[in-house]
Amino acid sequence: MIGIIGGGLAGLSAAYYLQQKGYQVRVFEGAEEVGGLAASYETKGDSIEKFYHHLSKSEETIVELAEELGIGSKVEWKIGKNAYYVDGEIFPLDTPWEILRYPHLTLYDKMRLTLLTLGIDARGIFPKIGAYEDLEDFEHIPVEDFVREHTTNNIFDKFITPLLEAKFGKYKHRVSAAWLLGRIKFRGQRNLLKGEILGYINGGFVELIDTLIEEIGQENIITGAFVEQIIVKNGKVESMVIDTKKGKIIEEVDAVIVATMPSVLENLTGYECPIQFQGAVCALMSYSEQITETYWLNISDESRFGAIIEHTNFIHPRRYGGEHLVYMVSYIQDFEESIWKMTDEEIEEYWIEGVEELISSFDRKKINWFKVSRNPLTAPIYEMGYIDKIIPYDISKEVGEGIYYAGMASKAQYPERSLNGAIEAGRACADLIIERKRD
Repeated sequence: MIGIIGGGLAGLSAAYYLQQKGYQVRVFEGAEEVGGLAASYETKGDSIEKFYHHLSKSEETIVELAEELGIGSKVEWKIGKNAYYVDGEIFPLDTPWEILRYPHLTLYDKMRLTLLTLGIDARGIFPKIGAYEDLEDFEHIPVEDFVREHTTNNIFDKFITPLLEAKFGKYKHRVSAAWLLGRIKFRGQRNLLKGEILGYINGGFVELIDTLIEEIGQENIITGAFVEQIIVKNGKVESMVIDTKKGKIIEEVDAVIVATMPSVLENLTGYECPIQFQGAVCALMSYSEQITETYWLNISDESRFGAIIEHTNFIHPRRYGGEHLVYMVSYIQDFEESIWKMTDEEIEEYWIEGVEELISSFDRKKINWFKVSRNPLTAPIYEMGYIDKIIPYDISKEVGEGIYYAGMASKAQYPERSLNGAIEAGRACADLIIERKRD
């Protein structure tokens, strides 16, 4: 039997791929529900994720899995409109003419930024096409130094800095250029006349989770189950000790996949991961009408949160019984920050006031409900040298034969975390176990 620790998409996909090859699997999830960061709320219509999610065109593995599971037709590709809130005004930045009208960058700035997104190094007499393909070349270069050298000071100061502050807070100066280039590549598919092409699953990502559960079998997924110990004898994994609702049990295993945060891996095996993670507070508000005309609103001005993501400007509100659904998010690098210590009710009032400060037409009387989710470990901080800190899938040599890692510190989550990366990591570990059996 293969034991899988963690019932997020990495763990569920690993279980699915192994089962398809005839392996007996069992998934152990500490929470009362599976799905991890893709867990959902109910609405008047479809479910919606507690933490915002969408797909980029580069995410092919999750689409392939959906097709294999028979729900490929539910994967939809739509335009996700983006805008920047600067000096009290919203500026759409989707089409070439909207970008040309943006007043806070010069024409020269826009030209240099466009060349960067196209992978063209415009320094020197002859531009270099495909100059940024090998991300490892930029792992040890601060993103600030890179942007100032490869574009302009104005681009960094007025366009990139607010994005870095919203994403990484006080660690913005430690972020590598590789992360920025990887993010550009990750989200680089655009319709030149309309904007960025993003994907979603009709019915929400719960459709994927529920289909995986059905394929794996609910009887093979144990929730409220905390793995307390991985027992290794003679250099090989032998069993796991699990604290369940019915008491402690010991499961004999042929292999273990740890598909959760590296802190769990360290507690169970002693394997240390130097990657630093950050948390997030994410609120979802149901409102009676549209607030803005954009999906993703980046905020340059001082704000109480990092971004406003108006989900129902991406997916039509009729899917949610007419509810207009809006996310607000702040990333947390220091758990002494006041926002992390606030109660859900305090965050609700604080952030509603924040929306009122930004959007003059906003009327709190039109709020239907407001829900807050928080997680202390939602994303890595992609510091310089990050790639050297990644945990390999196969850690048999370090902690014991038959132990694998598919969590957020794995290679598949570089240079940007994603649901697709979780599935890739789960599949990679499953493939290694299958290959080992063949040998």
